[in-house]
Amino acid sequence: MLVNANIRCPYCGEMFSTVVDPSAGSQAYIEDCQICCRPIEFQITARMDGALDGLVVRRDDD
Repeated sequence: MLVNANIRCPYCGEMFSTVVDPSAGSQAYIEDCQICCRPIEFQITARMDGALDGLVVRRDDD
């Protein structure tokens, strides 16, 4: 199940829309900001049924 998410880049502060896939369970991965191209760490928390429970984004260098 793909979910659209609006996030704010922790580097440049700009909002952008991206797609996350919680069906694989809770996970962390890196995706580049669509505006400034810097690496953002995404942490997805998924429920047992594969639905998105939480999404945290932070700088890769934190």
